[in-house]
Amino acid sequence: MPTGKVKWYDVEKGFGFLSQDEGEDVYVRASALPEGVEALKPGQRVEFGMAVGRRGPQALKVELLEQPTLRQGRREAPAQQKRRAPDELHGMVEDMIKLLEAAVQPDLRRGRYPDRKTGQRISEVMRAIARELDH
Repeated sequence: MPTGKVKWYDVEKGFGFLSQDEGEDVYVRASALPEGVEALKPGQRVEFGMAVGRRGPQALKVELLEQPTLRQGRREAPAQQKRRAPDELHGMVEDMIKLLEAAVQPDLRRGRYPDRKTGQRISEVMRAIARELDH
C-alpha cells in the first residue's frame, strides 16, 4: 500500500488530500478514515489503499502510521482554550472588513460572485474570526 503524509483535512467538509511519497496528491474523504478517527492532522504519516477515479486518485482505506499529537478529547473547555487578545481580534475584524470591501463588494456590485480562490481566502478569514468569537 502507498504511504504519504496528510496535506490537509477539513473536518467540517469531511475531506482532504494526502501527499504520496511518490506520485500525485490523493483525495481522502471521511468514510476512508479508520473507525473512531474523525480528523487527520497535516504532516501526519499514513498508509492507504487507493483507486483511480474520474477526478484522479482517491484513498479507499487509510491507516495511521503515527498518531497525531492532539489534545485529548477533540475540544477543550472554552476557559482552557487560548484566546486572542481583544485588540488583536479587533485588528483581524478590521482586516476582514477591508478585504470584503476591496475583494468582494466590487464583484457583487457588478452582479458577479468573486472568483473561487478569492472566495476561499475570504471564507478562511471569516471562519478564523468566527472561531475566536465563538468562545
